[in-house]
Amino acid sequence: MTTNHVNSQTRSSGLRRLLSDYGMAVVLILLCLLFSILTVSERHPTGVSAARSLFEETDLSSMAAREVLIVIQASTEDSVFGHAVYMRLLAAGCDVEKPMSGTPEEIRTWLEGLAAAGRQSDLIITSHACFPVVESIRSQMAGLSAIEVREPPSYRWPTFLLAENLKNVANQITVIAIIAIGMTMVIITAGIDLSVGSLIALSAVVVAWLVGQMGGNQATTGAMIVAVLGGTLLCGTIGAFSGLMVTRFSIPPFIATLAMMQVAAGLAYIVSQGRPIYQLPDNFIWLGRGVDPVLHVPNAVILMLVLYAVAHIVMTRTTFGRYVYAVGGNREAARLAGIRVNLVLFAVYAICGLLAGLGGVVMASQLKSGAPTYGLTYELYVIAAVVVGGTSLMGGEGRILGTLIGAFIIAVIQNGMNLTNVESYTQKVILGLVILAAVLVDRLKQTGFKAKIPKLNKDAQSERRTQVRLADKGEGNAT
Repeated sequence: MTTNHVNSQTRSSGLRRLLSDYGMAVVLILLCLLFSILTVSERHPTGVSAARSLFEETDLSSMAAREVLIVIQASTEDSVFGHAVYMRLLAAGCDVEKPMSGTPEEIRTWLEGLAAAGRQSDLIITSHACFPVVESIRSQMAGLSAIEVREPPSYRWPTFLLAENLKNVANQITVIAIIAIGMTMVIITAGIDLSVGSLIALSAVVVAWLVGQMGGNQATTGAMIVAVLGGTLLCGTIGAFSGLMVTRFSIPPFIATLAMMQVAAGLAYIVSQGRPIYQLPDNFIWLGRGVDPVLHVPNAVILMLVLYAVAHIVMTRTTFGRYVYAVGGNREAARLAGIRVNLVLFAVYAICGLLAGLGGVVMASQLKSGAPTYGLTYELYVIAAVVVGGTSLMGGEGRILGTLIGAFIIAVIQNGMNLTNVESYTQKVILGLVILAAVLVDRLKQTGFKAKIPKLNKDAQSERRTQVRLADKGEGNAT
């Protein structure tokens, strides 16, 4: 009996550890599956893939004796499709002319000319976009009514899983995810930083202003690097000042960072004079919109993943990371153990400020401008990503990779609701409930809610036994 009890406790402990380590990853996978199912729709291939799908179930040798016309619209995708079809048919020995491309009126004139000249074609191949036009013309012209019109076959696939959409999800979450690294460190120390949203705006504005002062649209790469360093270091300085207020003067983090949020927002409006700054060179978008030619992944996403890899190593393999957890777990015990608590706190707020400044640079690069309105309410999304990722608001517990998963959970929920046409106001309600649920789970873990239930049951049983004994004594006295 004892052995079974020990085995049961071991399995229960293993399950709790598994859920603690991979629970959010499972939630992310389930959300992806849910939105994949909800967004399944009919898709129509374009370009080379459309030409490939057109001939997958067609014997090209059987088309060698047929006269084929290729009709497409005047667009880049249709041009690629038409050229691919033409080359495939030409290689198969088909009697085919170069693709006819143009507006619906031009296509009608061309087909009418062929019919008037007595040209007999067996097959018209067209794209999905051009198919309704060709069908309408064919149905109205007696000479073309017998001609077969063929378009690439459609297929069913989730909109959520399209490569463009997945890249969009990753690219949109980069700013929040980058700042969430610093916020994770701050929250692990049982602190909070509300200034990160305003620091995004300040960094973007300062970078754009500095680039404008050093050449504007004609600024060199060196000038842009200097501007980026200037904006990032300024935000790091403000973060360090918040840390100084918290450590030196014992101001609560909520109040200190709330004040710096207002200061940073005001500075952003002063520097920009309340207007967006657009004088940025074209190559400034390399970080925010550029795509790596080898990996075909946005540069901002690569930067985000590199930062998370570095932060994970710092928090799990370095003395500083252990100190951060120790300060958050028990500040007094950490002090007695010889850890310079104030220095650790000062460092995490400075790091959070630096990463907020870097997030502002990425946003300025994505939007190719700097404006004091950037980053509004971003502090809430950053904190939500950290909390949903499993970091405890009580301090001492949290993982960097969990924060990355939390950021993607927030992004997937937003993207999925957009794809399923959920109203924007309803989205706010759902996101609020998600954040509340994450905090509630953390709170229950901290208070040991499940552990209290057996105790309450024992207390109730004890009270019941006392009542029975009193009742028995009463009956004895009555007797």
